[in-house]
Amino acid sequence: MNPLHVVILAAGQGSRMKSALPKVLHPVAGKPMLHHVIKTAKQLGAEKIHTVIGHGADQVRASLDEPAVNWVMQSEQLGTGHAVAQALPDLPDDARVLVLYGDVPLTRKDTLEAMVSDLDATNLALLTVNMDNPHGYGRIVRGSDGQVQAIVEQKDASAEQQTINEVNTGILAVSARHLKSWLPTLSNRNAQGEYYLTDIIAMAVGHNLTVTVSQPLNPFEVQGVNNRLQLAELERWFQRQQAERLMIEGATLADPARIDVRGELSIGNDLWIDVNVVFEGKVTLGSNVSIGPGCVIKDTTIANGAEIKAHSLIEGAVVGANAQIGPFARLRPGTELAANTKVGNFVETKKAVVGEGSKINHLSYVGDASLGRNVNVGAGTITCNYDGVNKHTTSIGDDVFVGSNTSLVAPVTLGAEVTIGAGSTITRDVKASELAVARGKQRNIPGWERPKKA
Repeated sequence: MNPLHVVILAAGQGSRMKSALPKVLHPVAGKPMLHHVIKTAKQLGAEKIHTVIGHGADQVRASLDEPAVNWVMQSEQLGTGHAVAQALPDLPDDARVLVLYGDVPLTRKDTLEAMVSDLDATNLALLTVNMDNPHGYGRIVRGSDGQVQAIVEQKDASAEQQTINEVNTGILAVSARHLKSWLPTLSNRNAQGEYYLTDIIAMAVGHNLTVTVSQPLNPFEVQGVNNRLQLAELERWFQRQQAERLMIEGATLADPARIDVRGELSIGNDLWIDVNVVFEGKVTLGSNVSIGPGCVIKDTTIANGAEIKAHSLIEGAVVGANAQIGPFARLRPGTELAANTKVGNFVETKKAVVGEGSKINHLSYVGDASLGRNVNVGAGTITCNYDGVNKHTTSIGDDVFVGSNTSLVAPVTLGAEVTIGAGSTITRDVKASELAVARGKQRNIPGWERPKKA
């Protein structure tokens, strides 16, 4: 089969977005719309992806950071036909060319695969959709035999043609050889004064090519974004698909309308996910995991039976089986919690490896540290890991008890079964089974009078 090349049109300004940000960079599910289109093109196995950019070109390139993409510049936005023409020099004559749009982000891979699977030099593949209210869209004009004859844009359509509810999505596929023959002959004599890519449909018919029509499973697959209202509608549709998938795979959602998946989320069975939970990046949840309301979880693996309580933030962490997190805990990158651990309310960890059964219950900061098994860290404890220039580590052995309001000044090592008295500032290593107390001497002054305001 001839190689597949994908041309993505992403040069428009998107003035109706009322934004300085190029339209294709506005996000759906936490990623720029153009990111989704490029990702789908890669999944199709495209030999090359050509993205036509214009408005905010430097910003688009910098934001996407896609070295595999061939960026094609369209200095003047003169219509879709003109945009595709800019990529012609980079298209091999024998290529199959699929045209996609940077502001139509959620077309399914399967929809596009079915569309191009039988494409060759004898046909043109076109994706259409039926709409109850087709206003603004190009109409699919068919002949008496039911075959597609042409696409007529809204502003150029007759009253009769405007009653047609089958419309053009803009997505089509055809051989590069045909494109190179047809695009230079396009005319801009129309209501918009632009070179329409859709005019090649009539050219294909005139050259006795078959126009093969297919449709997506859901119209949202081909919905473009022209304003923030449409962007929000697309976001909600996408998130609903994610919610339905999770429920089918074994999760109970407190409210399917209040969950956001902004990356890749894989799950086990019998999960409970409360409202307003956000998943970002790559997240893996085991079975019997419970997640409370308002949590944000990013690039994290959570093992079976773990409980994440309300309003906890977890990023770049590994959470062991039956661990308890939160409420209001923050696990920063590099945190690794073993089984049956506990990180309680208003605790922050960073690059902390916490052994099985250990507890950091509340109001503590533990960073650049390793904790053994069954360690108890009292409230208000901090590892002083930064000297203003470098980070240093704190090492805590098994069965250590750290009293409340303790400062562990790194680098420092506490041996197994050490006890630290509350309110201590520990600056030297403590050997196994020792008690360390480091406090200023208390003085009680009798007869002292508190200062009074004049």
